[in-house]
Amino acid sequence: MDRLLGAADSALRTLFAHHRSARPCPTVPGDETALTLPQRREAAALMRVNHVGEVCAQALYTAQAAATANPALRQHFERAAREETDHLAWTRGRLEELGSRPSLLNPLWYAGAFTLGLVAGRLGDPISLGFVVETERQVEAHLAGHLERLPESDHASRAIVAQMKEDEAGHAAQASAAGAAELPAVAKGLMRAAARVMTTTAHYI
Repeated sequence: MDRLLGAADSALRTLFAHHRSARPCPTVPGDETALTLPQRREAAALMRVNHVGEVCAQALYTAQAAATANPALRQHFERAAREETDHLAWTRGRLEELGSRPSLLNPLWYAGAFTLGLVAGRLGDPISLGFVVETERQVEAHLAGHLERLPESDHASRAIVAQMKEDEAGHAAQASAAGAAELPAVAKGLMRAAARVMTTTAHYI
């Protein structure tokens, strides 16, 4: 019951609360962001996708923490979720600066990611950790693509994405060191396909 209540609380806070980051938002000192209207719209769409990714990260880690019977691993997932809260706050703040909004489908994304995390957790700790490794690797590649697509003059968004990319690589390394199993190629392919649907939709909605 405690885990169920904790999961419900996490969902409500992720979807509806105003988050505060433990770390200051990354910036590039001395470089002022100046965007045209089309550049602002493109940056906002990309940052909306990144915010959706952080909503899903909260759901995944919360579900995996609830599914494991290993107290140490549960703490690992809960700590990772807290660290991802920085990203949630940064991307939401940047969306507001760009005069845009989060995805209208965030509750759907959260529910889907929570279900995946719960399934991964029920398959055993090595598989659950392997799911984290593969997810973070795909997110890291996705963020690298965003760094190529963001306007060169959007120093604010680029600084956030660069720091997020570094953090995701760290999470993948931590999960690998904790005993992650290598996922089969078909599972990785399905994860990429699901991520493609999510990112394409969230770009607009």
